[in-house]
Amino acid sequence: MALNHIWFLIVGFLFIGYFVLDGFDFGVGMSLPFLGKDDTDRRVLINTIGPVWDLNETWVLVAGASLFASFPEWYASLFSGFYLALLLILVALILRGVAFEYRGKGETTKWKRTFDWMIVVGSALPALLWGVAFANIVNGVPLNAQHIYTGNLFTLLNPYGLLGGLTTLTVFWLHGLIFISLKTDGEIKDRARALAKKVGYAATVIAASFLVWTLVVHFSVIGFVLTGIAALALIAAQAANWIKREGLAFTLMVLTIITAVGALFAALYPNVLPSTTDPAFSLTIENASSSQYTLTVMSWVAAIMIPFVLAYQTWTYWVFRKRISRKNIPATAH
Repeated sequence: MALNHIWFLIVGFLFIGYFVLDGFDFGVGMSLPFLGKDDTDRRVLINTIGPVWDLNETWVLVAGASLFASFPEWYASLFSGFYLALLLILVALILRGVAFEYRGKGETTKWKRTFDWMIVVGSALPALLWGVAFANIVNGVPLNAQHIYTGNLFTLLNPYGLLGGLTTLTVFWLHGLIFISLKTDGEIKDRARALAKKVGYAATVIAASFLVWTLVVHFSVIGFVLTGIAALALIAAQAANWIKREGLAFTLMVLTIITAVGALFAALYPNVLPSTTDPAFSLTIENASSSQYTLTVMSWVAAIMIPFVLAYQTWTYWVFRKRISRKNIPATAH
């Protein structure tokens, strides 16, 4: 397989890793007003991701840098055309990060509530907009002969794009709720499991509609297989949640996201950004990739660094594997 095709798979792997890891971060953040009955509850929820959220978020930086180096034409057209949507995602992620760091610096209820809502918005908005962005990448956008995006933000807010956004929003929320049930004890765990049952119904219907639509328009055998696995894994995750098998449920949600995002990349291949103006204007793996020399150097770097990153992240999760409950939260935070 040519290096540019291998790098298409690597970019896909990095974005899948980001959605798996930051996906449950988003879900936890969106759950604050639903599961946090008081300040102690909300601190428990935040502490479930406190040691890992920033590490999870670095995956999008690595994915973006890899995209820039391996497919500069794709990067240029994507980041210029989707500029406002990606800017909103960036601002939301910054607000969320600031809120995590500054929430505990004040004593008043108003102070903490303000940062709580920054966490909620900073989690929900990226969860929605990532789905909108990837749906439009797969379905195509208006590009001219110079591969310049000729639409605007509202062009991206089409029915397929919005359905993709609702899919990532609900699936990430479900992912986060199951993670909470895995990482907590007591009433919060019970509330998370109960809410996951309700969110799971919506996530199943919305995700199934989006993946079937994708499969009908962009059919491939690999996409069909991955879509089937994603659907079965999503249903099985909810069944595991019902029988209180949190570890199994979380593993199945990870499989759901891996196969669902994999199905989107299968639908996109061999394009990287189709043009709805004229198929001849589409960006493909062949016309958007870097030189052979650049890809060769990057391949050596990836071969060394990716295993190291995976090992370090695995160790981090092992260190912070214990459950959290209200009794682990001091009476007063300073």
